[in-house]
Amino acid sequence: MKQIHSDIFQFRGSHYEFGKMQGERLRDSIILDNRRKQWKAKRPRFKIDVNETKTAFLQFAPGIWEELLGLQESLDLPMEEVLRDFGGYRIDAQPSGCSIVTGDDFLVRNYDFHPQTYEGRFLLFQPTDGGYAFIGPSSRITGRMDGMNEKGFAMGYNFTHRKQPGDGFVCYMIGRIMLETCSTIQEAVALLKEIPHRGSFSYVVQDKSGESAIIEASPRAVDVRKDAACTNHFEIQQHENRNYLNDSYERLDAIRQQPDATQDAYQAFRLFNDVDKGVFSKLYKSWAGTIHTSAYLPKELTVWFALGGNQEPEIFDFKKWLAGEDLTEHKIYGEIDTDIGFAHLDKQFI
Repeated sequence: MKQIHSDIFQFRGSHYEFGKMQGERLRDSIILDNRRKQWKAKRPRFKIDVNETKTAFLQFAPGIWEELLGLQESLDLPMEEVLRDFGGYRIDAQPSGCSIVTGDDFLVRNYDFHPQTYEGRFLLFQPTDGGYAFIGPSSRITGRMDGMNEKGFAMGYNFTHRKQPGDGFVCYMIGRIMLETCSTIQEAVALLKEIPHRGSFSYVVQDKSGESAIIEASPRAVDVRKDAACTNHFEIQQHENRNYLNDSYERLDAIRQQPDATQDAYQAFRLFNDVDKGVFSKLYKSWAGTIHTSAYLPKELTVWFALGGNQEPEIFDFKKWLAGEDLTEHKIYGEIDTDIGFAHLDKQFI
């Protein structure tokens, strides 16, 4: 078992200052060192045009562009490098797992990926220059894997495939933009129908009404369906699915075959986090092992979070934080059944 942790970051202020703060924390970090090693070992298969990327951000998320400028200043890097590492636009996303279930008052999610991609950052950000405050773990520094905002809008995404990519934003940046700009399911659907998509992902969203939706988004189409559970395949755009889907269907069946376990938030959390119930995955070497389990309760504005399996969740009262009461915790601890290194803990990379 590997002992791991996530660092908790809390920030209230402008996007630009938020970017500067993060850059200062990153400057001498293992995360940045590992990122540079990654690109030395593997050339990117995409090209980033700074002006094109700026135009896209100014249309959908001008505050995040300011955050990227703050990162650039504090890291003293060319903008091309900042966008390559943190931009979330026209970048290739790796395949992954992930499972999500929703109820009347919760969204529970397992984040399944490769440990060497995990940065161990859990953030609370309250912008003063526009956009909703939100809470959740980060991906590629500026993106979000899942999360909830001040309006009680919660989201998570599940990988479907990355074939025939488009010129657009990747999943974790789309998740971030949703958290900053959407308060309802309807607003999220409208955004995902307008924003350009790099890859194919299901975005599961829930708002304070208790309603939820699964939005199947590819570079070619966006469709909406109703279901409580979602794994790694499309139901409407089935022609977009990968050929091998056994693991995705097995996890979906495990959720559907235990309906009593999804009647309330805590039982759903146990269904996902307990390693013997068929949803938690240990396929870390295959880019599909469960690293964290998160639960979002929009009506209460409460978040539960755990690293690794068979854990009791850390509970965060987001409503109190929004009212000005900072968290006293600085780290979230857990353990993962793997010997693979993590991006924020171990000086190594794929």
